[in-house]
Order: sequence, then C-alpha cells, then structure tokens
Amino acid sequence: MSTRNDRDTWLAELGRRIPGVTPAEALARQAQGALLIDVREDNERAAGTPAGSLGLSRGFLELRIEQVEPDRARPLIALCGSGQRSLLAAEALLRLGYRDVSSVDGGFNRWKVEGLPVVAGALDADAAERYARQLRLPQVGEEGQARLSRASIALLGAGGLGAPAALYLAAAGVGQLTLIDDDRVERSNLHRQVIHADARVGMPKTESARIALAALNPRVRVETRNERLQADNVERLLAGHDLVIDGADNFPARYLVAAASQRLRLPMVYGAVERFSGQVSVFDPRRADSPCYRCLFPEPPAAAEAPNCSEAGVLGVLPGIVGLLQATEALKLLLDIGEPLVGRLLSFDALAMHFRETRLPRDPACPGCGAGAAFHGYHDIQQLCAAAG
Repeated sequence: MSTRNDRDTWLAELGRRIPGVTPAEALARQAQGALLIDVREDNERAAGTPAGSLGLSRGFLELRIEQVEPDRARPLIALCGSGQRSLLAAEALLRLGYRDVSSVDGGFNRWKVEGLPVVAGALDADAAERYARQLRLPQVGEEGQARLSRASIALLGAGGLGAPAALYLAAAGVGQLTLIDDDRVERSNLHRQVIHADARVGMPKTESARIALAALNPRVRVETRNERLQADNVERLLAGHDLVIDGADNFPARYLVAAASQRLRLPMVYGAVERFSGQVSVFDPRRADSPCYRCLFPEPPAAAEAPNCSEAGVLGVLPGIVGLLQATEALKLLLDIGEPLVGRLLSFDALAMHFRETRLPRDPACPGCGAGAAFHGYHDIQQLCAAAG
C-alpha cells in the first residue's frame, strides 16, 4: 500500500513542477509551432491519435527525441492516455535539456471527449505488434510503414535471388509482391532457394513461394504470374509497380527488364551470382545521373562467357547474401532513405569475404539510355540476345 501512496505522491509532485495544459490549449500551442508528442504505445495509437502529433512511445522517448527534434528551445507537449505517463515523459524531456515542456491534463481520453481533431492510426494492433522493431526506427515510423504497405514490387524470379528478397520484403510489410516465374521446384533448388520446401518439389515456384510468404505474413498480398517473361509480355508484367527486383537467371529476360525499366521509369534493383561471387546495383531511370543496365553490359555476352548456376555452380548461401542486399536497396528506395547503389556497383567475393565498390557512371554512348539510343521494340532486344547466345 505504501508503494502506491509513494507513487501517487511522486506523480502529484511532478504535476506541481510540470505545467499542465488542457487539450484545447495544447491544440492552440501546436498551431503556434509546439510539437505535440503522443507517448502511448504503438498499439494504443492504432485506434487514433491527435492530428499532427508525433507518435513516440514513452519507452523510446529518450533514445529518439534528439533525432526527431534537436532544438532544445522548441515547446514540447507530452500526451498519453490519461495524463500520468505524459508527466513522466515531460520529466525525461526536462532532464534532456528541453526548456519548454508541458503535459496534457486528461490525456487522449479528454482530447476525444472535447471533440478535438483526431486522425485514424496508421496501423492496426496487429501491424503495430508485427512491425514494432521497425517502427522504432526514426527513418521508418508509422508514416514509413504506411508507405511500405502501399508499395508494390515485381520480383523477376522466385529462385535463388528472389527467394530471400521476397521473404524479407514480406516480413517488412511491403503491401504487394508480384512473383514472375514459369519454373517448377526441383530438389536441386533447395540448397539455395530457401523459400521452397521438399514437400513442394514439382509445384510451380510462384505457388510454392506464395504459400511460404502467406505463412510468414498474411497481411501481404502476393500475386503470382506463372509465365516466362518475354518480349510480348514484359510491360504488362511490370507496369503498375513501384520497382522491379531482377532475379533473372538468363540474359534475354534481364535485357528485356532493363528496357522496360527505362520505358516505364521503374527502378531496377540488379543482382547476379556465380560460383563464389555476386554483384548488386540500382538503375533508376527517374534520376538524370543514373546509369542503366546496358551502361554496365552494353551487349549480351555469349552463353559460354556467362554460364548460369546450373552450369557453373554456386555456393548455396551466396544468393541469400545478394538477395538480401537487393531487398535492402528496395526498402531504401521505397522509404526514400539512405544512399541507394545508383552509379555504384557492389561486388562480393565470398571466399575472401570482401566487398568492393566500383564507380559506375552513366555512359553517354549507352545503347540503352545514351543520347543516341533508339528503341526498336522488345522483339529486337530478344533477337539480339538470341544472336549472342
């Protein structure tokens, strides 16, 4: 009993030291430039939050507030459910050196009763729990998570690169993944294509991958396209997405995707593996300084010069590493954070455990994006690759 009395006494003392404001006063101060901070947990805010407020749970306030608002002079107003946690939050802010801190009397409960502006929470309780660790990143937060949930990615290939990329993009909460592959699961795939299982050998890869992704995150919509990407369907398969992840195992498909990426202004996250090495880059036609795939490979190589995994072999973990790098670049593009691998080629040597970055400038004479580049149709590109093979 004494513990409860001590807590009540302590809170009462905090209430005397920290200015309290009514919800209406908080709204007026917010309009004048104060930052209203909703310190409730993510699942509480899912039901609604004051319009224009910053959602930052009490447990992570000290860790993140300086990244969000470094100005110690800006007025800060803490709000919780009923007005107790906000006092503790306000005290923490004062300890961090913020000079103008107050707490909303009655919290969000009183805010709603008084009919003040409320916006629906960006996330429901399931999403708030599922993405909790990601939401705590200032670069993501509820706004970024909502952006991911609206995004759509086309994955060319549900094999070595597509498998790890799809798993982690689904786990991150990307709204729609479109899997494009006409192959079936073989037992020889399983040592590297971790999205599949022995019990699904013989099943179309797109369907096998859909089953695994639905089990991991049923919130993500998975569209399957059990067909081979070719000249007559490439734009249809890729149009309407925010970006494409290149997990192709053949050059005709890769050159077709590169051309469609340019025409549709669709960022292409490139990845390739062979034996013990891999490469990753980003080709973004929305940027004037970005090279395209054909700046790197102007013409298709002969088949003997670029054997696929079934011919040359590959260390099983290598596609996982490269596929995860592709997923990382995709998330950065969708969230508009960090520095994507535009104009840079990242090479990985597994035997030496060495990453090397090579500058990849745009080629003015590139047959894909240069000033004199001419597009004569996808069938011409397909025939170009066939002639090289």
